[in-house]
Amino acid sequence: MAKTFKSFIIHSLVPIIFLMIWSLVAVSIKNPIILPSMSKVMVNFLHATDNFIGLGSIPRNILVSLLRVLLGYSVGVIIAVPLGILMGYKDTVNALFENFINLFRPVPPLAWVPLVLGWFGVSSLATVFGLKQGSMYAYLSNFKISMIFIIALGTFFPVLTNVTFGVKSVKQTLIDSAKVLGASERDIFLKILLPAAAPTIINGLRTGLGIAWACLVSAEMLPGSLSGVGYLITHAYELARTDLVITGIICIGVVGAALDMIYRFLEKKYFSWERKSR
Repeated sequence: MAKTFKSFIIHSLVPIIFLMIWSLVAVSIKNPIILPSMSKVMVNFLHATDNFIGLGSIPRNILVSLLRVLLGYSVGVIIAVPLGILMGYKDTVNALFENFINLFRPVPPLAWVPLVLGWFGVSSLATVFGLKQGSMYAYLSNFKISMIFIIALGTFFPVLTNVTFGVKSVKQTLIDSAKVLGASERDIFLKILLPAAAPTIINGLRTGLGIAWACLVSAEMLPGSLSGVGYLITHAYELARTDLVITGIICIGVVGAALDMIYRFLEKKYFSWERKSR
């Protein structure tokens, strides 16, 4: 009991200090445009289902943003994981792609925005499926191809780097021992290579998800966006609703932390052996 209480105090100390500083600074400034009071932000959460500045409720905007991120993240992962495994496992594939990918790795996703807009414009999933009108069109038109591309790009590089490193880091003695015992290439790949590289791959997926969520605001600033937490933040800023800006930032942080907890849970449950083997 005492240990649990101590852990709670340690984890709560910095947030409590931060909230106290926020309250003191807000009172001393007395300007809600620069820094609103904590109570004003809390009111937004208490009325989360209200239609904020004509852009819908907070839960609705979070759901749209979450779907956008998961779409872009899935596209990035589907491309990065197989390619990373091949680059880590086959030297020829690594030599073929490594230098080319390294040219684009340092470029931030935001720098691609003008080019992406030129490629895709305001095309959406509704355009892909050939929808012209109706409720499904109105919903799918929220998911612009340009937004998905930016989020997928942010996901791709960290996932690829970690997957490639994870596969390359598998001890050669494990592979050689399996060959001596008569294991086939398929068995080596599925039963040795992937399980041994799995902790690093999971870490890459976790990092990629964090960056994908961080790219959200940039993606939702693109033309054609009419919903989402990122759009809510930028539009609230234009209307000097700083309290709503902070509300949106908190939503992004909380949802991002919740998504990160999924991978932390997987790491703890299935890959705790990796820490003990160091």
